[in-house]
Amino acid sequence: MTTGLPSFPAADESPLDTCLRLRAIAPVVEVEFPGGVPAYLALTTAAVREILAGDNKTFARDPRHWPALHDGSIPKDWPLRGIVEGDHLSTKDGADHRRLRGLVGKGFTPARVQGMQARIQWLVDRLLDDVVAAGDGVDLVPSFTEALPMAVICELFGVPEPERARLRSWTSALLAHTTTPEVAFATQNSLMAYLRELVERKHRQPGDDLTSDLVQARDEGDRLTTDELVGVLWLMLVAGHETTVHLIGHAIVALSRNHDQLQLAKAGDRWADVVEETVRYRHSVMMTSFRFALQDVTVAGVPIPEGSAVGVSFQAAGVDPAQHGESADRFDITRAQTGNLGFGHGPRYCIGAPLARLESRLALASLYRRLPDLRLAIDPDDIPYSPSFFTIGPTSIPVTLGLTP
Repeated sequence: MTTGLPSFPAADESPLDTCLRLRAIAPVVEVEFPGGVPAYLALTTAAVREILAGDNKTFARDPRHWPALHDGSIPKDWPLRGIVEGDHLSTKDGADHRRLRGLVGKGFTPARVQGMQARIQWLVDRLLDDVVAAGDGVDLVPSFTEALPMAVICELFGVPEPERARLRSWTSALLAHTTTPEVAFATQNSLMAYLRELVERKHRQPGDDLTSDLVQARDEGDRLTTDELVGVLWLMLVAGHETTVHLIGHAIVALSRNHDQLQLAKAGDRWADVVEETVRYRHSVMMTSFRFALQDVTVAGVPIPEGSAVGVSFQAAGVDPAQHGESADRFDITRAQTGNLGFGHGPRYCIGAPLARLESRLALASLYRRLPDLRLAIDPDDIPYSPSFFTIGPTSIPVTLGLTP
């Protein structure tokens, strides 16, 4: 199926560059996604905010509201069905969303997150021991930026260490737009089977983790079904580490490109500012999964027909000069973070924002305190990025540690 619409992502162009090119056309543009699937893409801060504020009003997340997904217009083997059709927290609307969010939110209260600080710091220190032992040329992605968020989210939900590599592999395959239909569906089936087995295991042998808490809520009749529980785990274990992986990676690359900002951060212990500016400057989420128009609606002056799918680009919104000025594409930790949509807006504001901020701040502060002369071992323009228009970040960051013999 071909639509004649501009392609997203475009060949031989980064997704962000494509977004910036399309934004010159309009704040919301209809594009062709892989498989010839048409949908709208919001590219400015104002348009993104308007759509997010329309959750449960003019837009829904439940894929039942996308007729093309069910009437044969979109093929059954479309690789992105596993992302779009998943029955989890982010595809629930209204009261169902509030109910599930309330159950999950008990694990992300400020007190519980703050209580994790000592454990996260311990994990950071142990990982940095391994980085130092590996020496110059070590790749910070598998050894640090992936390893830390995986360890934290898996400890939180009770996923044993030997099983975490599979979870990371499944996540990467599901979110890549280069994954074939066969691999995408096999990956989704494997992940769902694993999560169901994890639920049964926690039912038999509960532990001090959020999965056990959710299983107990289900068993006590707390308005939670097994399918919903598995869906919550799918979202939290996938999104709960993937975005933080890329947040830390983007920060390291940005600081390597902007030595003056690195010196400011070191001198003033401004790692929280580094995190906030990174979320704005290079958001881990290139585009959210789709929302669906519940009625004919106009967003930023662009008409969107009822039943259309709409994605919002957090990364494009973060560098919107209409919101952040002509210096929007400059990394500046002294910038006032006004209007930053980095962790969302409205009823779906990121439930894991406090944990992501804490992990990233501790990771960056510890990395540059331990290795103050750290530098990239390759040109930053040669760093590879994940082949995904949902979440995007560095897949390899080889570094020289700067340690004297």
